[in-house]
Parts: sequence; C-alpha cells; structure tokens
Amino acid sequence: MPNFEIENSCARELIAGVDEAGRGPLCGPVVAAAVIFLNHNDVNIFINDSKKMTAAARNAAYEFLTTNPNIIWAIGQCSPTEIDELNILHASMLAMKRAVDNLSTTPKFVLVDGNRMPPDLHGRAIIQGDSKSLSIAAASIIAKVTRDRIMQKLAAEFPEYGWDRNAGYPTVAHMAAIQKFGINEHYRKTFAPVKKIICA
Repeated sequence: MPNFEIENSCARELIAGVDEAGRGPLCGPVVAAAVIFLNHNDVNIFINDSKKMTAAARNAAYEFLTTNPNIIWAIGQCSPTEIDELNILHASMLAMKRAVDNLSTTPKFVLVDGNRMPPDLHGRAIIQGDSKSLSIAAASIIAKVTRDRIMQKLAAEFPEYGWDRNAGYPTVAHMAAIQKFGINEHYRKTFAPVKKIICA
C-alpha cells in the first residue's frame, strides 16, 4: 500500500506527487494531477493506485482529496491536437508540468510516477510510484476521475461512441462505432488504429 515513506525520506517541505491518466485511449485529453499533503496525519480514507480501486472507491477518495483544506491539488491537460503534435509521451510530460504550475503553492520537490521527469521540474521519478507514494497515488485518483468525467461529458454530446463506458479505449464496441460513424475532433489522429481508418 502507498504511504508517506518516500515523502518523509526526502526531508523537504511541500512535496507534490504527480501522475497522469489517459495515455492509452484513442480520444480525449491526457490529464495529469499534482497533489500536496500539508498534513500527513490527515488521511482517513482508503487511497491506493487508482487502477487498483473500484470506481466507487475512486470517487469517494476524489471527493475527500479535492475538498480537504489540508490538501493542495491541481490538474493539467493536453488536448488531442497537442498529443498529435508532440506525441503522447511529451504531451504527458507537458500535462504534468502544467498540473504542477497550476498549484496554488509551488512545491519544493516533485515525485512523479514513471521512469522520467518532465522538463523543468525538480524532483524524482519513481517506477510504480502510484503503489508506493501516497502523494502520487492521490494524484493518480484525481487524474483518473477527472478524465473519466471529461469523457462522460463528451459522451453526452457523442453518445454513439460509448465513451462513458470505454473512456476512449479501443474496445471491440468502440472500434465498431468508429468504423460506423467515423472520427471527430476528439480523436488522436496519430494513434495507429485511428490513423489506419483515416488512411483507408
């Protein structure tokens, strides 16, 4: 289970955990979150790597994290157009940098999930950080829930694609819908399955 051991070992104040959601989907933005816990003793809800939590548990944790006065948080995004221009890796890095920049208080150190740091951020990249660091795990929850809600809103505008159910991932039903209805401005046109349909 994630905890504050890594944060405490850094011996710095104002440490932000950063993670992203939405690298794999064919459409929608990539969303990152940055989270600072001002009080490490004020965590009275189950927090884990968002991928290991149920939707109900994620939503409950999201409400706790985003309404707690002892938690500073922010999100950053990159649009499908930016993803196509930059590629998904660099767009994810930019979304994480934007999340940190959007924090109301500048952190002294940043813990990022993964194996590389976004440019211009001072900190440490931690492989599987969302299962080790509570700050990163919290960021993974906020990023995931935020992106899921974005896709649910888009699904109301484009119900034929089932984005509220597939979140933009290439499920069988989603691919069938793309074949039938085509693509729109929310698709990442450089992603292979979408690019193949455009070329065809």
